[in-house]
Amino acid sequence: MEKKSQIDREKLPRHIAVIMDGNGRWAKRQGHARVFGHKHGVTAVRETVEAAAELGIQYLTLYAFSTENWNRPKLEVDALMELLVRTIKNEVKTLMKNDIRLAVIGKTDMLPDRSRNKLAEAMEATKHNKRMTLVLALSYSSKWEITEAIRAIAAQAKDGKLDPAGITEQTVTDALGTKGMPDPELMIRTSGEQRISNFLLWQLAYAELYFTETLWPDFRKDDLYDAIIDYQQRERRFGKTSEQIKPITN
Repeated sequence: MEKKSQIDREKLPRHIAVIMDGNGRWAKRQGHARVFGHKHGVTAVRETVEAAAELGIQYLTLYAFSTENWNRPKLEVDALMELLVRTIKNEVKTLMKNDIRLAVIGKTDMLPDRSRNKLAEAMEATKHNKRMTLVLALSYSSKWEITEAIRAIAAQAKDGKLDPAGITEQTVTDALGTKGMPDPELMIRTSGEQRISNFLLWQLAYAELYFTETLWPDFRKDDLYDAIIDYQQRERRFGKTSEQIKPITN
């Protein structure tokens, strides 16, 4: 049976987050430099975005570049930034054709001007698209994001615009880069690594985590379907017991 047909369209996660890992190892296995893997990872991005949109996923967040990634060799970072510019330029037409909006979270002021400008152009061009929102986490770290949220909330309290006693979980949620988006229900990480790596720590509090040995450049639609099928087979209790979430039958 085709994997796509096994998916229950009534139980889709509204938001899927992906840690795209394994580009460097994939390239080394091919006998090439790490950048070779990043280039081939673009195909996996295209397939994943297309598959998610076809299914009806509302939000797809891809961890593209962390703040820690700036510590990688300059040659690799420069190549990644150039690849980012080229990919965005090439994919805007596809995003428009498929009614997909592009959004970005992260410390984008660290990006080169050329990268920021292309991102801004793409976000402006796609801002009215409604089928799905594609979120790129670029120069992103969750600890940085949460720290910035605390600073913003503290500034509001200092200015008398917010009573500290009135700070709630929603206050924090609204101060994050993902404001207005549902939290991810499913987080996928490729390459066999089993950690979150400073990614959406607040937002992933109740997400189902799915780890696959597949390296990112080899990730295709069927791999996404596998993750969603696995997600749909899990019991999501949110702190309750199984008996509480299952209807009693006679």
